[in-house]
Amino acid sequence: MSDTIYDAIIIGGSFAGLSAALQLGRARRKVLVIDEGLRRNRFASHSHGFITQDGVDPAAIAATARSQVSKYPTVRWLSGRADTVHSIPYGARTAASFEVMVGDTRNLSKTLILAVGLKDILPGIEGLEERWGKSVFHCPYCHGYELNQGQIGVIAGSELSMHQALMLPDWGPTTLIINDAFEPNADHLESLAARGVTVERSAVEAVKGHADVQLADGRTLSFSGLFVLAPFEIGSAIPHQLGLDLEPGPLGSIIKTDPMKETSMPGVYACGDAARAMASVALAVADGNLAGIGAHKSLILGAISHG
Repeated sequence: MSDTIYDAIIIGGSFAGLSAALQLGRARRKVLVIDEGLRRNRFASHSHGFITQDGVDPAAIAATARSQVSKYPTVRWLSGRADTVHSIPYGARTAASFEVMVGDTRNLSKTLILAVGLKDILPGIEGLEERWGKSVFHCPYCHGYELNQGQIGVIAGSELSMHQALMLPDWGPTTLIINDAFEPNADHLESLAARGVTVERSAVEAVKGHADVQLADGRTLSFSGLFVLAPFEIGSAIPHQLGLDLEPGPLGSIIKTDPMKETSMPGVYACGDAARAMASVALAVADGNLAGIGAHKSLILGAISHG
């Protein structure tokens, strides 16, 4: 165990975690960032919609951010997976409130920031997973423009796929492939027709080539890109270990936070995809900024109350 008691341990060193670390590093607080290197958008070669970084490889954005954050002398980086977190009982506390285990190493902290991300649960369609982030996407704002108004396919996972099908015609002619996921009712069909969306009822057998959908009836439909509204799960068991309140949503649950990103447990903050209903690099950076400031304010208030 290190003798260091950090002001904040940040679990997750992607965009949200690095943004939080930047705020705390600039406040000259001792920070440990623990990261296992599994950014949610690691499958994509370009990031879009983040001003000044539009079209840049997200790995390059993350690398630049890490380089900048690492220049602050009070910020330390640890590559690895945070396995467990314990809240230290009040009667046993000295200066630390949390212990974070990385393998056999115990790390102590006054506050905790969870930037653990989400894991997308993709449908079991042959050929889809290896095209995720390349020609199969989830966010039209991130990837729709680059399809250059070509043919777009939406592979339905549930009735929720109606949302994507109704949005995507702004980026190109759209086909909703029902894939036995649900049966559109009269209102659905009227809305789809109003947006010029073609409805395809044959089931999907595989995705091949760039974005070619092989159907069960033997036909193949070729697209410039495909969209799938995939369910997700939080990328770590730590929120469950701590018993944090979660906020259920149509595709999965996220960590519930207040406006300054504090969770239901005092001193624990959450930011990024795991703690917001909408996801993008820009939003993750903003979230991390808030979490870092929120944690810093709690450190000040804690010092005053115990002073």
